[in-house]
Amino acid sequence: MPSSIPLSPPGVDLRPGRPPVLRADLTGDAASWAAEHRDSLRAVVSEHGAVLVRGLALGDPDTAGAVLRELAGGPPMTEKEAFAARRSYPGGVYSSTKWPPSQPMCMHHELSYTLEFPGLMLFACIEAPATGGATALADAPTVLGALPTDLVQRFLRQGWLLTRTYNEDIGASLADSFGTEDRAAIEAYCRASAIAFEWQPDGGLRTRQRRSAVVRHPVTGRRCWFNQIAFLNEWTLAPEVREYLVDVYGAAGLPFNTRYGDGTPLEEDTVRLLNEVYEAHTVREPWQSGDLMLVDNVRTAHSREPYEGPREVLAAMADPVRLADCSPTVEVTPV
Repeated sequence: MPSSIPLSPPGVDLRPGRPPVLRADLTGDAASWAAEHRDSLRAVVSEHGAVLVRGLALGDPDTAGAVLRELAGGPPMTEKEAFAARRSYPGGVYSSTKWPPSQPMCMHHELSYTLEFPGLMLFACIEAPATGGATALADAPTVLGALPTDLVQRFLRQGWLLTRTYNEDIGASLADSFGTEDRAAIEAYCRASAIAFEWQPDGGLRTRQRRSAVVRHPVTGRRCWFNQIAFLNEWTLAPEVREYLVDVYGAAGLPFNTRYGDGTPLEEDTVRLLNEVYEAHTVREPWQSGDLMLVDNVRTAHSREPYEGPREVLAAMADPVRLADCSPTVEVTPV
């Protein structure tokens, strides 16, 4: 009588200071391996918050895209409200965000300012850089527990505020963020998403949205520091970049900025503290060409470190989660 033995990935390599690593014993094509091991890989992510898979030889966008779609378990999510441009590949796969190689993308949770965000992030490294460029990780419940109680309480009461000013020169365009330049469609999206908006005399758009800084994980119920408060704040930018942007666009017209939920500006020291706490709890493993990474987007923040040399990492988003199902601490209303 025929029988089949479920395949499971090899043991997880757990070392301090790095994410969990699995070495794939690949005998066929990578997409078939991913389909066979999807549940096992997701179980590792559920236990550890992330996993790096090595040995799949994801050397081109077609192969990598097929693997990411298999692991997504269905059509990947379409990105909305992007803050920077990406290249789109077929089937819901994107390039990593276009961001200057010399500038870090600090810790954040993907699309944490939207009302529906990915529960799972999938990354595939087509070409690793010569130096740097790791997608580093930090455990959100641990970060929350390490932050000063009074600061956490303020964000619990007030949430955080994201302000954006869209222009044609820097950051994501209206088409990048909303999938259209039609004013009526953009306004309808903003109203449905609790985003206050104001059209500028030059045709640009300025928006404000308040979100919870702390949410409960939709599966485990654990409280997580879940936001992009530090990453999208002016004080995280390199001083010369911030000075240039303020000079050109004015303090109120920066492409993006974050505040306390009541609209009060964040202090430079507070933003520095947030980034220091992230760094104290960061794990990293340099990319190797062909690597795959799965990340629980609610439990685990991710960053992109500065790098030199060509770097190509593809991304897909899966397992949509509604903010309303994560016990938000502030009411979602336009501000």
